[in-house]
Amino acid sequence: TRDDKDCPDFKTLKSAYTRINLAIKDGSVLSAYAIGKGGIAGALSKMSFGNRIGATLNEALGFEQLFEEAYGSILMEVAADRVSTLTQGELSESFIAIGQTTADGNIVADGATVTVIEALTAWEKPLSKVFPLTEPLDEPIRQIEYKAQTIKRATVKIAKPRVFIPAFPGTNCEYDTARAFEKAGAEVEIAVFRNLNSNDIMASVDHMVKLINQSQIIAIPGGFSAGDEPDGSGKFIASVFKNPKMTEAVMNLLNNRDGLMLGICNGFQALIKLGLLPYGEIKDLDASAPTVTFNKIGRHVSSIARVKVASNKSPWFMGTEVGQVYNTPLSHGEGRFACQPEEFEQLIKNGQIATQYVDYDDQASNDGRYNPNGSLCAVEGITSLDGRILGKMGHNERVGNQVMKNIPGQYDIGIFKSGVNYYK
Repeated sequence: TRDDKDCPDFKTLKSAYTRINLAIKDGSVLSAYAIGKGGIAGALSKMSFGNRIGATLNEALGFEQLFEEAYGSILMEVAADRVSTLTQGELSESFIAIGQTTADGNIVADGATVTVIEALTAWEKPLSKVFPLTEPLDEPIRQIEYKAQTIKRATVKIAKPRVFIPAFPGTNCEYDTARAFEKAGAEVEIAVFRNLNSNDIMASVDHMVKLINQSQIIAIPGGFSAGDEPDGSGKFIASVFKNPKMTEAVMNLLNNRDGLMLGICNGFQALIKLGLLPYGEIKDLDASAPTVTFNKIGRHVSSIARVKVASNKSPWFMGTEVGQVYNTPLSHGEGRFACQPEEFEQLIKNGQIATQYVDYDDQASNDGRYNPNGSLCAVEGITSLDGRILGKMGHNERVGNQVMKNIPGQYDIGIFKSGVNYYK
């Protein structure tokens, strides 16, 4: 209800929102969208785009009601057997059942029928040339499979391995990464690299060296280190690890203590720039070395990709089998893996191509709908020669109750548990 200035009755609105909140908590509300520009029509369309579920609306809803910018109103998908709990009794006038969802992928309203695909195409078209959703690739695609006979295990057994997670200015995934390792049975310590002045920098390096020496695993988290400055992709993180003290501690962990390293998103970019991937050591690189660079579409991608395990050589994949497919959240502007042909062939031969982006037939693809950044041969992650260093673009730490609940699939690829079990 609104007054002559189109302001809602906030007292009633607050009571209705309280009712909605309770309905969400008890499972009555399956999905919801705040109505604004585009009205019911716009909200319903966007709610349908992701899962292609259609809807048939009541004939009484005319054009004006469909497109009214009813700010404050919420369009809800409610379980059929729970509708009466909202539309009857107190506040019943605040809730109106306007239609029913359908499985045919059609939106039927005001005497017209539009398929969800037609609506999605029309919605994407105006800016498709300015912000392309996909960039066609002419490169050949290969289905990579490498099945190792044996997987390296730590010589020293540790009941609860320690994981060191360095947090740099701009990274934002350290807490999710820590939670994933702790759930897997590890002991985790996060340390922030402070760079306010030279004394902070030196103190941070010394502190991180101490933690590396006390840990069995280094996990470099994702995010946007140093604001992901142009052509950034982990340069700040790499520069810190090239400090002689840091380099010595890392190589001691890898060469003398059976250590593991993991880099996700920003962390993967840093491992590539350090030479740890694919070479297994911190070293100076030339222009021909493998790299992670700008996405083919020239902008940031944020989506759920399907990723297939291409090699089980790495201890990080002890809990998986070659060919298994997992949903993986992506969020990056520079995630396209690039490599010289000769070296790429060697990586395949060595079993260092860990994961590939795949389509709904579980086949590696150059189609931008499935390979969002345009990576060479759909590569999502690679490892060092012995598999103990893993880098991947997908945020496998982003798992948990209610996370990505509307996009079905298996999200937990098991790398954190495998990393812990490497020491068991």
